[in-house]
Amino acid sequence: MTFLSNLRRWPQASLQRRLLLFVVLPMLLLVGLAIRFGLALTSELVSNSMRTDLELIGRAIRVPISDALLQQDLVAINAHLESVFTIGRVYGASVYNTDGRLVAATGVTERDLSDSELASEVVRTGLQQDGYHSVSGQSLFSHFLPVIDRSGQIHGLLQISRKGSDFEQSLSRMSTLAWMSWVAMALVSLLIMWRGHQRAIGQPVHQLVDSMRKVAAGNSKHRASLEGPAELAEVAAGLNQMLDDMAEAQQQLLNQQEQQQRMQQQLKKQETMAAIGQVVSGVAHELGAPLSVIDGRAQRLLRLQQDEDSQRQLDAIRGQVQRLSRMVKQLQAFAHTPVASWQTISLPELLQQALTSISFELQPGDAEPRLLAPCPALVLTLDPDRFELALVNGLRNAVQAARSEVLIQVISDPHSLTILIEDDGPGLPTGQAAADVMQPFVSTKPQGQGTGLGLAIVQQILQEHQGSVQLSNKTQPNQEVTGCRLSLTLPFDTMKEPKS
Repeated sequence: MTFLSNLRRWPQASLQRRLLLFVVLPMLLLVGLAIRFGLALTSELVSNSMRTDLELIGRAIRVPISDALLQQDLVAINAHLESVFTIGRVYGASVYNTDGRLVAATGVTERDLSDSELASEVVRTGLQQDGYHSVSGQSLFSHFLPVIDRSGQIHGLLQISRKGSDFEQSLSRMSTLAWMSWVAMALVSLLIMWRGHQRAIGQPVHQLVDSMRKVAAGNSKHRASLEGPAELAEVAAGLNQMLDDMAEAQQQLLNQQEQQQRMQQQLKKQETMAAIGQVVSGVAHELGAPLSVIDGRAQRLLRLQQDEDSQRQLDAIRGQVQRLSRMVKQLQAFAHTPVASWQTISLPELLQQALTSISFELQPGDAEPRLLAPCPALVLTLDPDRFELALVNGLRNAVQAARSEVLIQVISDPHSLTILIEDDGPGLPTGQAAADVMQPFVSTKPQGQGTGLGLAIVQQILQEHQGSVQLSNKTQPNQEVTGCRLSLTLPFDTMKEPKS
């Protein structure tokens, strides 16, 4: 029962059953009916052939027997009958008078035909007749011909007989051979159907079902084979197309979700930066005036106090005030309103202004930034003050990290402009990601030596100009860190003054 149940559930078995039921069996039935009608027709043809044989034999000896019968020459009659009997297919031969009395005979025969309707009919009509009858328990098939003299008068009757079993055996052999051929053809047809279905349909269907099961099990990357009949290949192609469409739709959904997450993170970051900017702007405003007052009072005291200790203390106070003032300026730059003024300026002039600005901050022993090669004579449209601030912050960060040199290199192509600022310092701290270093208020410098806003301001200004910032370590082939590289990239096609 389990095997039969599994067989019913197996798609190939179902197809084979339908093929057997609707194709093979009707074909075998038609062939069987053809054999049945063919056997009936053959039986009729064989019977006619056997009758024709007896008729031809009878016609061959009827004339000489007629002459011998008129002359009452029994020896000649018997000789003619013996010549017929020697033919293997003849079982008996007899000559009768018109009253049905036996004149001469050879083989199995009847002595008296006076009561035979067939014999009477032949004598009365002069037409040959045939039929089955029994003699001494033996079934015979006899053919009766009238013996006619040369004047056309009937003066006798010729009977030639064969065994009835000759017909039956011949037809039986033919029937047996035909039905055996039909059985053999049926078996061969079933074998061809089973094997042909297995090769032409079964295997492709099994592969297609196996592909569907794999997809149903969660293997969405699997694709069905396109081998096999065109119809199954079309189904497999449709399945693959559906899977491709589903994968594409799923990928689009994932992309939309990722984009939405990025937008939400960006919005959250913008909201946070806006809140920080408001706080920073307020703090910078509140600190600016007191620091100016403190610095002014310290200058007045320096002019009044002549002793060295007082002047040293007042210089220290002014140094701390200047440090706080620089921090306030950084806070104000961070909270500055994005790109206020687009102007056209040459790149060499912009770089020179940044180098001049950073030169006022250099201390004895600091590495002085220098260009590796002459700057390309490019003209840019941007906010000069904001972009100069980005360059100054990037240079300041490199100078503070460098051991002996800070190099500037300009790289341009038809699509973008990149300014590289490299130093030979220790590079990024181990385990510190570049993206984290550029976050506001994150600093790698010792406590009290950095505000954590320099690179954040650089990133903010580049984003305002539709550019990008990358911070990475410089390494040797042996992975030894030889410094840090800051890349400022601007797209040419976005640095245009917006239409009012």
